[in-house]
Amino acid sequence: IEMPTSDEDMILSEDFACPYCDFSLFELEPRMFSFNAPYGACPDCKGLGVKYNLDLDLVIPDRNVSINNGAIKPINVDDDNTMRTQIDAVAKYYDIDLDAKIKDIPKDKLDIILYGSPDILEFKYVSKNGNTRNAKDYYEGVITNLERRYIETKSSWIREWIETYMTENVCTTCNGSRLNSSVLSVLINKKNIYEASCLSIRDLRKFMDNLHLSKEKQEIANLLVKEINNRLDFLINVGLEYLSLSRTAGTLSGGESQRIRLATQIGSKLTGVLYVLDEPSIGLHQKDNEKLINSLLEMRDLGNTLIVVEHDTDTMLASDFLVDIGPYAGEHGGKIVACGTPEEVMNCSDSITGQYLSGVRKIEVPKKRRKGNGLYITVKGAKENNLKNINVKFPLGVFTCVTGVSGSGKSSLVNEILYKTVASNLYSSKEKPGKCKEVSGVDEIDKVILITQNPIGRTPRSNPATYVGLFDDIRDIFAETKEAKIKGYDKGRFSFNVKGGRCEACWGDGVKKIEMHFLPDVYVPCDVCNGTRYNRETLSIKYKGKNIYDILEMRVDELIDFFENHPKVLHKLKTLHDVGLGYIKIGQSAPTLSGGEAARVKLAKELQKKPTGKSLFILDEPTTGLHSYDIEKLLDILNRIVDNGDTVVVIEHNLDVIKVADHIIDLGPNGGDLGGEIVACGTPEKIAECEDSWTGKFLKKYL
Repeated sequence: IEMPTSDEDMILSEDFACPYCDFSLFELEPRMFSFNAPYGACPDCKGLGVKYNLDLDLVIPDRNVSINNGAIKPINVDDDNTMRTQIDAVAKYYDIDLDAKIKDIPKDKLDIILYGSPDILEFKYVSKNGNTRNAKDYYEGVITNLERRYIETKSSWIREWIETYMTENVCTTCNGSRLNSSVLSVLINKKNIYEASCLSIRDLRKFMDNLHLSKEKQEIANLLVKEINNRLDFLINVGLEYLSLSRTAGTLSGGESQRIRLATQIGSKLTGVLYVLDEPSIGLHQKDNEKLINSLLEMRDLGNTLIVVEHDTDTMLASDFLVDIGPYAGEHGGKIVACGTPEEVMNCSDSITGQYLSGVRKIEVPKKRRKGNGLYITVKGAKENNLKNINVKFPLGVFTCVTGVSGSGKSSLVNEILYKTVASNLYSSKEKPGKCKEVSGVDEIDKVILITQNPIGRTPRSNPATYVGLFDDIRDIFAETKEAKIKGYDKGRFSFNVKGGRCEACWGDGVKKIEMHFLPDVYVPCDVCNGTRYNRETLSIKYKGKNIYDILEMRVDELIDFFENHPKVLHKLKTLHDVGLGYIKIGQSAPTLSGGEAARVKLAKELQKKPTGKSLFILDEPTTGLHSYDIEKLLDILNRIVDNGDTVVVIEHNLDVIKVADHIIDLGPNGGDLGGEIVACGTPEKIAECEDSWTGKFLKKYL
């Protein structure tokens, strides 16, 4: 900008405006700095920070295929549709060989097919009844056509279909900041609000300490700075110093979300409040768990009451009063086994929890570590999120644990890079792997299974029986009964998803939704089938005195005896029992299963299959929500998988799991930008000897 010289007039404005560069700004107010408000949001991405764009690699996944052989995926080569007709005309006009491989078509000619033609062409359309129609028009292009339809369509089906060829990209206007340029031009200590929110909470606390304000501004900002610092301190105290304020809620783990809510309550400084916490230690390393326990004790000392549902040993030992419910799960549980101080519960011989706390029962350290088959999957130059260009070797044929403090880069390495790369190679997955130079050794794997805590289904129609394929076999048994054959009922009759056997009043849901307008919807049992999902005729067919609804209401352990003469059904039931789910009803709706139960149902589905010796099982914190008794069962299953020659990679904080692993990859040393490096690799004994490893320090006493 050229400012006026001393002998020229200087133009001034009462508003926030510059007459020399046409920049203006509204009067500053809080809503301007929010990407959820139109005043502050980026006008291009509307405050999302990302935009969906068509990805050429998804539209043309294989460049060794010709257009006539289906290289352009959104176009069905067998259909005589409009786009296909237009491409034929364009190819003839511009002399494009549609039988040539995509990689052999010159870029300028391929761009015409993808992005359109500058010339008016004549198209000849043939309708289904054989009539022909000629039309002169510009050719729009495949990509341009999809982009236009995505914006204009009112059909959710078409929009979802087009999205399968799209990827999420950072908005080029705001570069992911979500805010408009005017807001981003407001700086404090040379940082705008987006740059400040991208700092880790630890670094943001330092930034606030280093604010250099004039005396007048210090007076104005004093209370605000104090409040900001207090809130940042609360987040640090619950072990979240590695997070940034700009992190989206969807990327937070359940444990991180819970600790953010906990920090809010600590900050409120309320007294006389009853707090109920459901497993606050989820996803926490022992180093961070100590901070969490101290925060809970601080809330108690303020005069509050805390009731915590927890399996973590350190949290139980820090409690004032322990209530142990059991002794086992399902119909074998539901009783108060012991009450009192942790010491009193430890002295109760009937308490399984007490036995694990006292050391009477414990998960044994294996006498010998497996060496593996000598093969490796090697990740080179991993840079996803906070990973610092690291090289990692995953040995095959062993039980590997990836450890490290919260935010050290475990999920980035295993889920984003290892799993997505292997899945992309084996199944041509559309998910893009995390950043790295290369992943070698993938050819040694023929199957990869990711076991997460995500639900097995989001509707009541999904349940453990349908997920593991058990329900198909049970319906076959009912279709073979004498009564079913007399009435001509096939296996479809016994499905609550298909017309015929289901209750048509509720369409097989078993419940009816009552819309309450300004209140949440209410679900009540169907008054026709009374929640059974089936019509009267279907329920009249019985096997061993039980109808299909009765079977769905039975627990896994009950059904093992009930179907003892059906090997196929028995095998699937026993796998559910082996993973510790003998207590669940096979017809229990998917949304009512906990994350840990959902993960074990997925594991049971995979255990039914014959081991190949070349499978890779990846589990993300499988012990979440599990008691030590259940962890012992889970470890038996994982060891069985490895003994079959397959490979298990587990992201885990639980020291009972870590101590039985054959190989450990410890990341850190801390979280966020202070993590992302390999601290140590090797057996648990080797990790325990490493002075720089937080995991090693806590692992010592377990070995």
